[in-house]
Amino acid sequence: MSYHAERFAAATRASGGALRLAELPFLAQVNVRLDPKGPAADAVGLALGFPLPLESNTVARGGELAALWLGPDEWLVVGPPGTQAEIEARLREAIGDEHAAVVDVSSQRTTLLVAGARAGEVLAHGCSLDLHPRSFGADRCAQTTLARAHVVLVPRGELKPGFWVLVRSSFAGYLADWLLDAASEYTNGPDTQVR
Repeated sequence: MSYHAERFAAATRASGGALRLAELPFLAQVNVRLDPKGPAADAVGLALGFPLPLESNTVARGGELAALWLGPDEWLVVGPPGTQAEIEARLREAIGDEHAAVVDVSSQRTTLLVAGARAGEVLAHGCSLDLHPRSFGADRCAQTTLARAHVVLVPRGELKPGFWVLVRSSFAGYLADWLLDAASEYTNGPDTQVR
């Protein structure tokens, strides 16, 4: 993705503050599978410092960590770069002998940041979700498609408008190119991008 870093920076500058495009590489991502009504769920909540979200397509946050609901018995815990081993160990220790799975999937995806006042408009070019904060606010997440690529989409929060786009590494270059193209109407056209 280093090839796209200069292009993202150029598009961000050319947008006049309307957009910020960037890669947030190496975020810790730990997948957790367990019974949400069992003792392992309570233990994980204590280890994280907040309970796992139980409502579909929601996010729970605490400190520098976020837990994304991916399914009735599946969550993705996201943290700062380089913390995946610590998160995985902390969760495994908390779960003990309970029936659960904790797997570091950090190298499976990268995270693209699409932020700024026009972020939702750019993503709307390739995503069918209603991305307005009233419908898809900071406490939400969704597994969806963006420009035909499977992604996990996470709003950043009210104080920092924008989205995390968690995309499989094999689709990251394609999606970065698509984002640059979709953003071109806010960056004075594709000629402002570094090639």
